[in-house]
Amino acid sequence: MKSQKPVIGINTDFRPAAKKNSYPFSWSHAGYFDSVIASGGIPVLLPPLDNDDDLRQVLSQLDGVVMASCKLDLDPIRLGFDKHPATRPMPSRREDFDRRLAKLCYEMKVPTLAIGTGMLVMNVICGGTLFQHVPEDVLKPLSHRDLVEPCLRHVIEIVPGTKMDQIYGPGEIRVNSDHHMAVDQVAPIFRVSSTAMDGVVESYESMEDNWWCLGVQFHPHDEHASALDLQVFEAFIEGVRHQEAPEILSFERQRQRA
Repeated sequence: MKSQKPVIGINTDFRPAAKKNSYPFSWSHAGYFDSVIASGGIPVLLPPLDNDDDLRQVLSQLDGVVMASCKLDLDPIRLGFDKHPATRPMPSRREDFDRRLAKLCYEMKVPTLAIGTGMLVMNVICGGTLFQHVPEDVLKPLSHRDLVEPCLRHVIEIVPGTKMDQIYGPGEIRVNSDHHMAVDQVAPIFRVSSTAMDGVVESYESMEDNWWCLGVQFHPHDEHASALDLQVFEAFIEGVRHQEAPEILSFERQRQRA
């Protein structure tokens, strides 16, 4: 078990210059780094690096990664979909970096907490699929996003014996919700750990003993989160402290094993 505070990388959002005489900028919701600090970690913000070797060097110095969400969507064209009118793709530099980060976190077995869009990216990179628009892709869907009411919450059911069960206990809890994309098929290396009442996957976790990874569709860092949701970050930091240094194989070799 590591004695020092773990250093946790957090990917940042990015927007290119919108018009002449404006400038590109990158930022992070303070809830991500405040939650890491409150849980006993030291946060470090990660800019959208465009080189695998540079990112690999950075990750080798970190103890864990929070893959943050985004108000915008993954590009549906890259997922094999026609673009739905409700879909607003994020800038390619943000998506390219998030995909690169997910791939290397899996390859290097960096303990990872993937939130919202981060959960979707990680699932795709590891071989899973997505729904582009829950209201049309899911039978009898719940409301998972309300453009007027940012405090929308709904019930999720926790799968016994999972990390979510360890964090919240058995049964049902209410979580915040703000998404229209969702996990369809979970990647082979993950197992579902909670679902909404309409069957939408609300969290998954790694089944590999040498990789702590939890993906949650809700937003435990958000100002509309429950006070109990800090437990997600606390469980992550605890997982970071206890994970042993793994054998590092290439992404392709590990996908072949899965």
